[in-house]
Amino acid sequence: MAAIRSAVKKAPTAIAMFNMGGPSTLPEVQSFLTNLFTDPELIPMGPVQDYVGPWVAKRRTPQIVDQYAQIGGGSPILKWTNIQGENMCKILDEIRPESAPHKHYVFFRYANPLTEKSLMQMKEDGVTRAIAFSQYPQWSCTTSGSSMNHLWRELDRLDMKEDFKWSLIDRWNTHPGYISAVANRVKLGLEQYAPEDRDKVIIMFSAHSVPMKTVYKGDSYVNEIAATAEQVMKKLAGKNMHILSWQSKVGYLPWMGPSTSDVIARYGKQGHKYVMAVPIAFTSDHIETLYEIDIEYGEEAEAAGITVLFQFN
Repeated sequence: MAAIRSAVKKAPTAIAMFNMGGPSTLPEVQSFLTNLFTDPELIPMGPVQDYVGPWVAKRRTPQIVDQYAQIGGGSPILKWTNIQGENMCKILDEIRPESAPHKHYVFFRYANPLTEKSLMQMKEDGVTRAIAFSQYPQWSCTTSGSSMNHLWRELDRLDMKEDFKWSLIDRWNTHPGYISAVANRVKLGLEQYAPEDRDKVIIMFSAHSVPMKTVYKGDSYVNEIAATAEQVMKKLAGKNMHILSWQSKVGYLPWMGPSTSDVIARYGKQGHKYVMAVPIAFTSDHIETLYEIDIEYGEEAEAAGITVLFQFN
C-alpha cells in the first residue's frame, strides 16, 4: 500500500513541447501577430522592432483573420499538439517506466499557452525533471533557437533556473521514425492516383522559408530541410521526380527560394499534370498547410492546369 501511495505522489517527467503556436479563436489573432512581429530572432527589424512590429501586426490582422475564418475560425495546432502529447506520454509510460509518469506541457512562442504559464503549471505539478522537445524537426535560430532562448530568459525572470533539470531535443530531421512517417504519408498519397500515373507525380516538399540574411549567417535550417527530403526519397526508393520549394515569405528582403508559387507556375507551363504537395517542416496542420497550401496554392495550381494532391500531417 505504501508503494502505491508513493507511485501516486511521484511527480511527472515533463515533456515540454515547443512550437510557434497559433490563435485558437479570431479575437486572438492580433496578439498572436504582435508577439510574432516583435520577436527579433524570427523577424529582425533592428532598433525599430518594438514600434514597427505592433504596427505591422495591426495592419495585417484583418487579412489574417479572414484566412483563419476560412479554416474554421482559428488554428487547430493546440488541439493536435495536445493529442500528440497525450499519445506520446502513453507510449513513454510503457517503454520508459523508470521515468514515468510522463506529462506533456505545451510551450507556444506566440500564442497561448505561453512559456510562463506552462512553467508555472510544471512547478505547481511538482516537476523537477523536464525534456525540452522542439516540435520543429529542423533546427533554425529563428524557430527552435528563439523558443529555447525565450525559455532560458523566462526561467531567469521567474527565478526558476534551479527548479528543473533539463534535457534538450532540438532537432530530429533525419530520425528514422520521422522519415518513415513522412514517407508513409507520401505512399498513401501516391496510391490515390491511377497506377499508370503514379510515376508521373512530382513530389513537391514545401517548407517555411527563411530570410537569406539568416542563411548567410550559417543557420543550418536549409541544409537540414534538404537532408529530410533526401532521406524521405531514399526511403521511398521510387521513380518520382521531387523538388524542394519554400513558402510563407514575409516582407521585401530576399528569402530562400524557389517559392512554392513559382514552382507550381513553372510546372504548369511545362505541362506537368500531377503534383503532390508535402509539408516537410511541420508536425501538425495549421494555417500554413490548411490555408496557404490547400487554398492559395490549390487555386494557383488549378489556374496552371495542375492537379495537386495535398498530403498533410
